[in-house]
Amino acid sequence: MKKERVVVAMSGGVDSSVAAALLKKQDWEVIGITMCFNLPDSSGRRPTCCGIQGIEDARSVAHKLGIRHYVLNLQKVLFKKVIEDFCLEYLKGRTPNPCIRCNQYIKFDALLKKALSLGAKYLATGHYARIRKTQNYLLQKARDIKKDQSYFLYRLRQGQLRHILFPLGDYTKDEVRRLARDFDLPTAQKLASQEICFLPNTDYRGFLKTRIATDIKPGLIIDKEGNILGQHKGIPFYTIGQRQGLGIAKGYPLYVTKIEVKTNRIFVGKKEDVFKKEFLVKTPHFIAKPEKNKIALGVRIRYNHQEASAKLRIYKNKIKIEFSKSQFAITPGQSAVFYDKNIVIGGGIIDKVLD
Repeated sequence: MKKERVVVAMSGGVDSSVAAALLKKQDWEVIGITMCFNLPDSSGRRPTCCGIQGIEDARSVAHKLGIRHYVLNLQKVLFKKVIEDFCLEYLKGRTPNPCIRCNQYIKFDALLKKALSLGAKYLATGHYARIRKTQNYLLQKARDIKKDQSYFLYRLRQGQLRHILFPLGDYTKDEVRRLARDFDLPTAQKLASQEICFLPNTDYRGFLKTRIATDIKPGLIIDKEGNILGQHKGIPFYTIGQRQGLGIAKGYPLYVTKIEVKTNRIFVGKKEDVFKKEFLVKTPHFIAKPEKNKIALGVRIRYNHQEASAKLRIYKNKIKIEFSKSQFAITPGQSAVFYDKNIVIGGGIIDKVLD
């Protein structure tokens, strides 16, 4: 029988390397593709994915496995769909998540289309998540909850899910490391790549300065009573819940509680002032659409946030969410992702926090 073809997105890291090795062992016809963005490598110790070193590491793994390997330049779509939005959102006083947009527009759109054009049945990645087929396709959390990346994948559509494989979904990170050694992969001991590939040393403020410096203006820092406490360096340099870098001595810790773009002001207060219960979500997307317009689910408001129970009221173009208990730093621009136990129901972008 003819082998079925699968394209593996190979970043040069241990996860995607093991994903390719597992599929090769299962007798798939594996083709490796590494995305290239012509980005500068980080000068820090943590390697950068999608850079020169990542390409070379992926090529070494492909050679070890005896599979074809290609490099695909997706710089235009990265700048148009991810970086431009990244800068614009910060100018609007919001805190974006570029990894979610990368998955939405690059990995599972542009790269998936390329895989299908090569005659592949599937695109596989090293994400820690699972897909289950019922009447429709369900996106589930990974077995390794500590490494679960389903939060970043909530915008996947049914037509995409049917062509995606997550070979690592049933493995723990420790097991993946052991598999990398068992397969004798060149990347077995490689450190995890930095979180955002286009940010050298994860310095987002420095990156913004090089791209939108003329749009960044200093302004006032005030408290909820309207008292002027100091001056901020520019709205894009601050996020809800931020404590460091305010430059204000008050006798107790201060946190950013609100960012007001129209007046170019940043509000600060005590930690308890950052806890909120209700907010609105825009551009909602459902993988498994609820039957009711008011439902109770687990909701995560950022990747490292432990999901909390909340009620969702679904309207035509937005969703109102009310947590059972107040949560710290509900941040516009970040994504709220909805879970029914280990199943991703959907999510959307946090638009407005309600007092």
